[in-house]
This record gives sequence, structure tokens and C-alpha cells, in this order.
Amino acid sequence: MLEQLKQRVCQANLELVRHGLVIFTWGNVSAIDRKSGLVVIKPSGVNYDHLYPEHMVVVDLDGNIVEGNLKPSSDTPTHIAIYKAFPNVGGVVHTHSTYATGWAQAGIDIPNIGTTHADHFHHDIPCTEDMTEQEVMGNYELETGNVIVRRFKELNIDPDHTAAVLVKGHGPFTWGESPEQAVMNSVVLEQVAKMAFIAYSVNPSLKMNPLLVEKHFSRKHGPNAYYGQTKK
Repeated sequence: MLEQLKQRVCQANLELVRHGLVIFTWGNVSAIDRKSGLVVIKPSGVNYDHLYPEHMVVVDLDGNIVEGNLKPSSDTPTHIAIYKAFPNVGGVVHTHSTYATGWAQAGIDIPNIGTTHADHFHHDIPCTEDMTEQEVMGNYELETGNVIVRRFKELNIDPDHTAAVLVKGHGPFTWGESPEQAVMNSVVLEQVAKMAFIAYSVNPSLKMNPLLVEKHFSRKHGPNAYYGQTKK
């Protein structure tokens, strides 16, 4: 079942290791097959050195295991909440990458203060609010997804144009049209988190030109984008 998608999800998980975004078992990638409504996700607690496509777990949008002999990632309900709320998402990534997690632990948005950020993400990377006692002690992973979705609604941010979030005190989640794009967004997120940390260390009072943000984002995204080669 969904054999090609299992291979892609497995490879996407291994890409997290290659890019230095995870150690031990600290991360996961999933992908959704929108036609069937099934999600393929990394199994819980399996080391990346011993991870193969046949280990991937298939679940439905209620979190029930449809295929697989291993338990799915404990973050599965968070992934599902994102898929349900953001219809254009095809893949979701969670890591504990150093700089992005540092911003999440500080509880601060990653500000859009440079063209590298603006090329890829339209807005600041939002950080969620503190979770309530009821949310933490209840269905924690599902509520994690709910606070992500709620934050985007509160800020009126397009999740397709700013495909990343920091969960306060926890770490980053990213997404994209595919698991491969979601991984790329995680790589970029970690880089802009690092750049922002350095920039604020050098100049805590820095400001970004909003016109430059719009210029760099729009030249890569939207109807007037002109970056790259024209598709024939």
C-alpha cells in the first residue's frame, strides 16, 4: 500500500540526518495521499541508521493504523491536525534543530530581517502561545496541532507562503506540497534562525526594510514571479 510514498517518506527522513537537523530519533517526516486520505509517517523511536521504507506506518486521518507492524510517530496527531487544517499541504516535518528550537524555547517569533528569509517565507516565523494545563495534560499531540492552526488563524497568515511554525518550548514544524519540500523548508528554517540569531547578536536594534521583504518574496512566489528559468 502506497509503496512509492513510503520510499519517499523514508528518504525524506534520512535527508534530515544528512542536513544535520536531527540526532538520535529526534524528528519525523510524513506525507499524505489526498486521494485516499491516508498518511505515511516514520515509526516512533526507530533510529535513522536502521530505517527502511517497509518500516513506514500508514494511518488514516483519525490516527488509526491501516498498515504497518510498528507504532507511528508520537507526533502523528500533530501532523494530522496540520493536514486537516491546511488543504494544500502534502508533507510535514518536525525536528529539534538547534537554532530553530532555541527560538522556540525562547518563545519568540523568528523575524523576517533579511532577503534570505524573505525569499522563502513571507512573514516572521510565528511562535505559538503557551499551552494550557488542559491541553498539555489532555490529548497533548493533537492539541499541539490545534495551537499551531489557531496561531495561523489569529495572525491571518497564509500557511502556503509561510510554511513553518515554532511550538513554544518545544520546537519547529514545517510543511510543503510534498515531503521533499517540507524537508527543504526545515533546512531553510534552521538557516534563517541561525542568521537571525547572529544578526541580533551583532545589532539588537536592527530593522528590516518592508519593501525589500515584499520584493524578494514576490520575485519568487505568485503571479509576477520571475526568479529562475521559465518553464517551457
